[in-house]
Amino acid sequence: MNEMVRAVDVDVVVVGAGQAGLSSAHHLARAGIGHVVLDHSPRPGGAWQFRWPSLTYGKVHGMHALPGMELSGADPLRPSSEVIGEYFAAYEERFGLRVRRPVDVTAVRGDEGGRLLVESASGTWSARALVNATGTWDRPFWPRYPGQELFRGRQLHTATYPGPQEFAGARVIVVGGGTSAVQHLLEVSEVAARTTWTTRRPPVFRDGGFGEAEGRAAVALVEERVRRGLPPQSVVSVTGLPLNEAVRAGLESGVLDRLPVFDRITASGAVWADGRRVEADVILWATGFRPAVDHLAPLRLREPGGGIRLDGTRAVRDERVHLVGYGPSASTIGANRAGGAAVREIRRLLARGPAVPALV
Repeated sequence: MNEMVRAVDVDVVVVGAGQAGLSSAHHLARAGIGHVVLDHSPRPGGAWQFRWPSLTYGKVHGMHALPGMELSGADPLRPSSEVIGEYFAAYEERFGLRVRRPVDVTAVRGDEGGRLLVESASGTWSARALVNATGTWDRPFWPRYPGQELFRGRQLHTATYPGPQEFAGARVIVVGGGTSAVQHLLEVSEVAARTTWTTRRPPVFRDGGFGEAEGRAAVALVEERVRRGLPPQSVVSVTGLPLNEAVRAGLESGVLDRLPVFDRITASGAVWADGRRVEADVILWATGFRPAVDHLAPLRLREPGGGIRLDGTRAVRDERVHLVGYGPSASTIGANRAGGAAVREIRRLLARGPAVPALV
């Protein structure tokens, strides 16, 4: 940081303006706590603004409204990026959440006075507490396999998936066992010459309802890992794949017949240890994302297990830092609840000392 540039004082900095960040900002505003919201995206919508056009709102799984404003009357055939982007923009305007964007936070450090310095190319903020709501979209996970660099075809990740139209006539291998992999397969198979699905573990399809009790049990499994300081798994990873009408059709047609992941990649496809070979033009990695928390590295929050251990939303190694939308609060309803819980703890923290003026 350039020491000649004075940091701007504020009680709380919120990093990220997706579901978790906007929920937290809403609760901070209601509590009368001075704060600033920094978002690196070019416009409202969080990670939703980057979703592929064929992911229409009707295909979105479990989108929960932000606190205090319902999302109603949305056309299920419109791209989710448009519907949710417009909803988030309206939410920011309705509650006066003045988000600063685009601001790329590069580092968060402690200073000698016990405050947190939130650094970016757009300026530095000095805060008494931090709500980190950066999600995972900016850290797509690319597994490594022998021969991967030799493949002459195209490799891409869900993060840059353009929709099915670019796979017309291609032989496509989809890698991954989550909801995105299934959605990609169902779309791509309609235009591709051939699709092959590979996963590390056999997929588990969930038939029937998924009620509050099942949801709590799934979140508890993720929460336990976070308490132990291990990298979080997504909530979806422990709920199984919903067995809807489209998925049933994919199973019946053979599109969702799954193979174990290959052992190595060749110039023209993939090879398994048993001698199976699949030629491919494209490998689509639907292998998920990791939490985007590298900017928190100067605070040394990670445990030996590789994750950040939390008590609720509060980082165990630094009570000034709250992670919302991380691990057990990564779902849209979880982010809403976690935002409120984080603000309640921040109020207690701020009550122990003098507040600074609200940022205007």
